[in-house]
Formats: sequence, C-alpha cells, structure tokens
Amino acid sequence: MKKNYTAIIVDDERLARKDLISMLKEFDNINVVGEAEDVRTAKSLSDKLNPDLIFLDIQMPGDSGFTLVEQINPKIKIVFVTAYDEYAVRAFEVNALDYLMKPVNPERLKRTIEKLTSKSSETEIINKPLFYEDTLFILINSQLRFIKISDILSIESSGDYTEIFLKNDKGLTSKPMREWEERLPQNHFIRIHRTSIVNLNYVQKVEDWFNNSFRVYLSGKPEPLLMSRRYASKLKEKMG
Repeated sequence: MKKNYTAIIVDDERLARKDLISMLKEFDNINVVGEAEDVRTAKSLSDKLNPDLIFLDIQMPGDSGFTLVEQINPKIKIVFVTAYDEYAVRAFEVNALDYLMKPVNPERLKRTIEKLTSKSSETEIINKPLFYEDTLFILINSQLRFIKISDILSIESSGDYTEIFLKNDKGLTSKPMREWEERLPQNHFIRIHRTSIVNLNYVQKVEDWFNNSFRVYLSGKPEPLLMSRRYASKLKEKMG
C-alpha cells in the first residue's frame, strides 16, 4: 500500500508556491497542508502540522532556509528548491532528501517523489562521500548544527560516540568512527589510530614517542594525539 505524505511549501514568491502546489497535485500520495513565505511562518506551521516533507527555498528575505532546518523536527524530510547551480548546492544535498532547481522541472520532481518511497534513499544519503568544501548538518551535543568539513581538526572515539574537534569548538555525535573514515575525503583526512582521524591540513609536526608510537600535533589543538606505528607509513605517504 502506497504511503501518503503531508507537505509544506516554503517560498517567498507566491507564484513559485502556486506552481509547485499545482505540480504536486499530480501525485496522489502528496498532500500539501500548508504554505509559508518566510521562516517565522514556516516554523509555526511546522510545529503545528508536523509534516513529513518540506519543500524549502534557500534564499528568502530575512532568514534563509537553512535557519528553518535548524529549528524543526530533524525527522522531517527536506527538499531544497533553489536557484543555486548544482555545484553550489551539492553540500546541502548531503542532508536533504533532494534538491530542485528553479524553475522546477516536472520530470525532476517526479524523481524526487520516487525517492520518498525508495527504501535505499536514506542509506544512499547516509553513505554519500563528503567533499572538503561540504557543509554537514549534524546533531552535536543534542543540538542540530551546520559544520564545515574543512573546519574539522580531528574525529576521536568516545565510547559509543565520536567527538568532533573544530577550530573553535568541539562536541559529541553518534556517528561511528567507521562512517567518518568511509565518508571523509581521503586526500584530506587520515586515520592515525583506531581511536582518531585527523585533518592533514592541520598537522604541524610528528615526533617519536614510546613503544614505537608517535605523537601528532595539530594547529588549534593543544594536546597531541597518539599515532600507532601501523598508521605512520600511511601518514608519511600522504604528507609526502
């Protein structure tokens, strides 16, 4: 049985909302329950209606669409609707069901709706490789935040969690080390120990330590990280 989805359209252009609503009428499993022209109204609607899906414009007067994403239930699926080109929006897609370019193409919209019912769509999003220029939307210390991949100094194991060390901040997240290692860009990040991954761009120096191990110093991080010998050759190769 086909599942039905409730949706909200958020766009400051009335005509754009009208056109998208008209196109969505072609899909009997999508029920548009509200529309908003700004983030404040959209937040109120989202809290009241708790939709399954939000079609969200990025550039709007006042707060951008990203502001809304930070404020709503993280279980709500987001489809960005934007005039940005495909390259610029690639980072946003990491945490969205999909994105649509303006003006919205009906065939492209059809593929987006098909993703809703695809059992593999969430897995594809979760496992998608990250680029150094990407921005990741992630739950850190129980708060949803945007972080730049390029701002990550290191990722370190912390029990059932991993700790992200940024230029000016740090926090815990539930993403496992294995997922970080698989998704982070390998030309910028490397595992130096079973408990830590570092950003090569912040490595200042490496010094010998006890029991055939090493200490790795990162700029912006006062305490060095331990590197086991099995990873040393890989780091040396990466850093030339």
